[in-house]
Amino acid sequence: MTEPDDLLLSDAERLHALMALGDHYAFGRLDDSEFHARSGDVAAARTLGQLRGAFADLPGGTPLTSVDGMIVQSATNPGAQLDVSSSSPTSPSSPTGAVTPAARGTDADLEDLRKRGKLVESLDGVVLGLTLITFLVLQLIVDWQYAWIVWPSLALTLGIPRLVLRYTDSDEQTYETLKKADQKAREERLRAATERIRELGDGRESRD
Repeated sequence: MTEPDDLLLSDAERLHALMALGDHYAFGRLDDSEFHARSGDVAAARTLGQLRGAFADLPGGTPLTSVDGMIVQSATNPGAQLDVSSSSPTSPSSPTGAVTPAARGTDADLEDLRKRGKLVESLDGVVLGLTLITFLVLQLIVDWQYAWIVWPSLALTLGIPRLVLRYTDSDEQTYETLKKADQKAREERLRAATERIRELGDGRESRD
């Protein structure tokens, strides 16, 4: 019986592995040179076992597995365990490349701001949802003519999480800027990953 690691890969399975690797690259877990090298290894892989090295240190592991002598796609979500500090803008460092205490402090502050910003966003969604439900219940079920009063109180309700978390207007503006910067960086990595996968696919077609 063929060992799981010796199972031969199809082109579709190899492409699936390349796309999973591209997702990790887009989330900042791999730099340009690492992604370039690993994607080349994946494109050249002939067996399931030959894929493992490219994913050994990545969350979720190899995006393909063997079940009853068949290769199947694993359910992985590269973004679920995203290290927010990995996608943050480059922070100042010493001339030798070592991260300075000031840089570590900046990274910690940015990560804290990201966490508070995401928490406030989540709480805003909960508050808005509960307010809407309350309004509909009061207006449609209770038939209270003053149901509209829940909306003016929304500003106060939304302000409570910000007060507790010490999340100022300045923090919110900075968080929105960071989100846009992170999104732009992720989109650029996705574009580069797509181009690399297409390049590897064209290379295989020319050899065939």
